[in-house]
Amino acid sequence: MHLILTGATGLVGSSVLDAMLKSKDVTKISILSRRPVPMAGNNPKANVIIHKDFETFDPSVLAKVDDADGVVWALGISQTKVTKEEYVKITKDFPLAAAAAFAKIPSTDEKPFRFVYVSSGGATATPGLFTPYYGAVKGEAEVALAKLRTSKFNVESVRPMGVDPSNHEAIKPYIPDPGFTYHAMSAVLGRS
Repeated sequence: MHLILTGATGLVGSSVLDAMLKSKDVTKISILSRRPVPMAGNNPKANVIIHKDFETFDPSVLAKVDDADGVVWALGISQTKVTKEEYVKITKDFPLAAAAAFAKIPSTDEKPFRFVYVSSGGATATPGLFTPYYGAVKGEAEVALAKLRTSKFNVESVRPMGVDPSNHEAIKPYIPDPGFTYHAMSAVLGRS
């Protein structure tokens, strides 16, 4: 199985990459990334494709993934690290552009292309007064992606929450430092 992965340098994406590298069912991984992915190393099943603009997918990029069976879209960022406009662009606009491009990858009703969007716990399609901004934007992205679903293009959203890398030794050297708040909470909870 040939899978595409985005977000491979982040917490969730590096966990997904670790699972893909270890899976016997995954024979090829095309990693779309803005920068090198050290965790992919020299693994023969991993191919890092440096891709700077996730709003467009030109034919040369699509040609490298035209035999893929699916994608795990784990590219994301905390709403506290960017402006609201940048958050919408990264969280909603990028995956929608990718889904529109990947929907053109040849597939069949029997074996549809699968687009797995890594959303978040707290995402909702019906935000209320107290819904966090990220929850509303992720919910909007889920709804917009679901509208692209066809018999040959399957879209699914997963909502991980409270992702904790403390027992995932394989990814620790590759993930970004989660920051002071995470370390303070870990100290309070008795984790190192």
